[in-house]
Amino acid sequence: MSIQSLPRCMELPPRLQSQLDGGEGETRQKAARLVVDLATTAGADGFVKAAHAHVSGVSVITGGHGLRRFLSDLSGDSSGVVAIPTTLNSAGCDKEKMQEMDIAWPDFLEQQFEIVVAYERLGIDATLSCTPYDRGITNPEGIASWAESNAVCFSNTWTSLITNRESGLSALATALTGYAPRWGLHLEENRIPNIIVDIDCQMETLSDWSVLGDWIGKQVKPEWDLPWGPMPLITGLPEHLSFARKKALTAAAANYGIPMLWAVGHSQDPPLNRNEDGQWQAPDNGWQGQLTFSAEDLQQRYDELAPTGQVDLVVIGCPQASLEEIRITASAVRSHAEFGGKIPDRRLWVFTSGENYQLALADGSIAILEEAGALILQDTCPEVTPYNRQHYNHLLTNSLKAEHYLTSGLNKLPTSVMPIEQCVAHAIDPQLSAGPRPQLQAKAQPQHQSAKTHQEGEVEIKGSGLLSQEDFTVTGTALVTDVAITYLGYVNADTGVIEETGHPLDGKAVKDTILIYPKGSGSTVAPYVLMGLIYTGVGPKAIVNRDVCPLTLPACSLLDLPYGHGFETDPCIAINNGDQIEMKRVDGVVTLSVLQRA
Repeated sequence: MSIQSLPRCMELPPRLQSQLDGGEGETRQKAARLVVDLATTAGADGFVKAAHAHVSGVSVITGGHGLRRFLSDLSGDSSGVVAIPTTLNSAGCDKEKMQEMDIAWPDFLEQQFEIVVAYERLGIDATLSCTPYDRGITNPEGIASWAESNAVCFSNTWTSLITNRESGLSALATALTGYAPRWGLHLEENRIPNIIVDIDCQMETLSDWSVLGDWIGKQVKPEWDLPWGPMPLITGLPEHLSFARKKALTAAAANYGIPMLWAVGHSQDPPLNRNEDGQWQAPDNGWQGQLTFSAEDLQQRYDELAPTGQVDLVVIGCPQASLEEIRITASAVRSHAEFGGKIPDRRLWVFTSGENYQLALADGSIAILEEAGALILQDTCPEVTPYNRQHYNHLLTNSLKAEHYLTSGLNKLPTSVMPIEQCVAHAIDPQLSAGPRPQLQAKAQPQHQSAKTHQEGEVEIKGSGLLSQEDFTVTGTALVTDVAITYLGYVNADTGVIEETGHPLDGKAVKDTILIYPKGSGSTVAPYVLMGLIYTGVGPKAIVNRDVCPLTLPACSLLDLPYGHGFETDPCIAINNGDQIEMKRVDGVVTLSVLQRA
């Protein structure tokens, strides 16, 4: 790829050009190619030096065989190490407490060790934490490339470190090169609120804040114009907002692709004016949504999420517990322990980072928890742990982030939510939720509403390809939806079948199709799931995205899967599911033509 083939407005930094030419080895050349592909696809106006990267895709159950094979492919290049400080997301287990975790996955520890060691060979600091903002960064400012959704939202909201919502692969590419495309939230004009939310109730427990973040995401409608994701402006908040409250709010909001928010009186002021009454004026294109969160809304969610049968395990720390959360949990445990209460069968698991573990050990919180019978786990997180289903079939947590992912295809576990104090009470007394274990109820999200109608007539629409790819011609059956596809947890990693209740393609296999959809959604490790499908022969022949998609493009770029984007007409509407189509790339232009209508 030569600099002459780039858009005139986009000048490559000399070092990035050298990497692209292979001057720093094969691994950095691959990474540079992906950085440039992302930049040209996004219409970036150039590149920025990144100060820090955080890479996701560590647990065996999230990255899977796609991650393991990809890291194996990189391991042969001794010069392929990161160019900037880079940290690593949570693993799937605490290697020191495998027996206590009772993981029934064959060779899980060996596979997990293989992944972590491969990252360390790339020069990545194996912090194994999903909260790099919690004592992980000494000077949080500048441009970062973070691939952990809760960390993205926290950083953009509460610190001066700005990051787009990266995939595990795009963050790794930036880590290896030191550069990121300058686009999206890097540009101040894109960091503008588009939803306004007024809080009309008392917010007391940490889980109240988690419920609020998740509730906002659930209100988003597919017809709203949110080019950079939902970005709410929240008013009516109480005077005090602790670190753990901030963390709970942004972590749950990130479940629905919220990359940042404004909390009036606590975060930076939004780039908006106030009217004569002191109210925030709407942005130029108006509020996409005007919401009020009431006491009734809060109670309704708790009623919906309350345990209705036997709880097998209580998990705290998703994202990994801050020191404040550990202390709140220890205080709740101590109030029972002083009257002889004990936690039977290690029914309470508390997940935290290595740094916070040491701090909690020093202040006595760990001793209180362990003496009462709790299990304290480091380096892992509730959502990426494979639970032994012979023993655990209903979990209770204080986190809507945990509930969101535990009920997905990752574990498909019925999960209930309560404040920490009530979680601890259930851990100590199993009879509080006695009765048959609940069955997991499929959840159809409002975002799954489809606007597709059957189309007739001839179609030939033009878009763009990836700069790194050669010309191609692919023909096949179109698998089409106008609803985002969530790879992690909702696309079967072994069969390639979409398994998401309410999704227009629920039950459909992506194998050997020309897959057309707006963009990917959900976890930032999506590219590894897609790579795994491609490696094992159950992936699509080609992919078309309507929107810029950093969750899909990296896998297509690195594995050379034919890819198209930026079409003059929405391909998700113009082409029917089941149409026989041709996808052809000539000199960078990708043409979609219908050969036969379904």
